[in-house]
Amino acid sequence: MIASPDYTHLTSDQYLQLEASSPIKHEYRNGKAYAMAGTTDSHNLIAGNLYTMIRNHLRGSNFRVYFADVKARLESCNCFYYPDLMVTFEDRDAETTTYKSYPKLIVEILSDSTEAFDRGDKFIDYQTLPTLEEYVLISSKKQRVECYRRTEKELWLFQFYLPNHKSFYCNSIGLEATFSELYENVIL
Repeated sequence: MIASPDYTHLTSDQYLQLEASSPIKHEYRNGKAYAMAGTTDSHNLIAGNLYTMIRNHLRGSNFRVYFADVKARLESCNCFYYPDLMVTFEDRDAETTTYKSYPKLIVEILSDSTEAFDRGDKFIDYQTLPTLEEYVLISSKKQRVECYRRTEKELWLFQFYLPNHKSFYCNSIGLEATFSELYENVIL
């Protein structure tokens, strides 16, 4: 995350107004807007492959999958983030068109510029979402999927998958997918 000098302290409403007309995307964390780094072809291919798998898996259900340009709102810690993918099932999320507040699954695809934040403070912030059941990190450099799953006792269990597992699971939405599907056409 790179702090944007133009936006030193903003209310969340000011952020949303500025973001609606901004030519570049910014994430928002407790009064400050941060310009987002660009992505790579590997990142985009992985996101597209996963979106397609999830969308096909959830077709006909009340679940909705979003990617790239729809923000997650974390009201309790005053943040707006752009997850690479998120899945929501809450009717309340239909009330807003640019952000969702009740995701069940959030996926981030790791890059050199975002990995530390995605694993650290961003994950801590995401944990404030009471509906979030699963947080998935996907490597764009090697075939690896990491899943953090919330338990009934509000603990987060970690499970990782490597290509020798053949497939990985997103328990929150009942999806089993293969590494060959996820990394199709991706050059690592």
